[in-house]
Amino acid sequence: MTDNKIALVTGGSRGIGKACAIELAKAGCDVIINYAGNEEAANKTVQEIKSLGQNASAKKFDVSNKEAAEKAIAEILEEYKKIDILVNNAGITRDNLFMRMKEEEWLAVINTNLNSAYFVTHPVSKIMIKQRSGSIVNMASVSGIYGNAGQANYSAAKAGIVGFTKALSKELASRNIRVNAVAPGFVQTDMTKDLPVDKIIERIPLKKLGMPEDIAKTVKFLAIDAGYITGQVIGVDGGLVI
Repeated sequence: MTDNKIALVTGGSRGIGKACAIELAKAGCDVIINYAGNEEAANKTVQEIKSLGQNASAKKFDVSNKEAAEKAIAEILEEYKKIDILVNNAGITRDNLFMRMKEEEWLAVINTNLNSAYFVTHPVSKIMIKQRSGSIVNMASVSGIYGNAGQANYSAAKAGIVGFTKALSKELASRNIRVNAVAPGFVQTDMTKDLPVDKIIERIPLKKLGMPEDIAKTVKFLAIDAGYITGQVIGVDGGLVI
């Protein structure tokens, strides 16, 4: 169990982010979940965390907006006094073949999936440096490792997250701050519900999709238990990338 650690999970109202928030709460963390638009889902997740006996709150802000992120994190610090764990989970897809991909589809994914990691982590890392402790877990993807047709924007953003994780881990290690990433494969969420599941399963050695809880347990391990692990990208993909 943790000693009242404070965790911030971006995109934490549903899917993988929600599972991460709940898993961290089960481990004894108080959790702030960031969300973009679905207030009802965010409040429901907060209530689920509170039912586990932990404090929780929902914070609406646009992770792809530098000023909004800085303002929100300053408010979180004022209320909670510290941030021990950051999970950069917020992400979207705008899939299209590259020749048909509109500029707004490219920029939306890069801004939300990659630039947000800078906008959120920059102020949080300053807090952690002052604390001389902290753990950051970034959400990468198998798409950022082997690429995926129709996802040039998403693959580029997630590959960027991999590089960001490795570079930042080297910069912050001397301050007792660990930085790792999880690279999910195909997971049963709203983001994958319209994909051809049968064809996908054929490519996965374990012959099944992952569950949000599979990712969340790995995030919790990296965030809390893995005290001597930093700069790593852990694939949670059923063997898809071997």
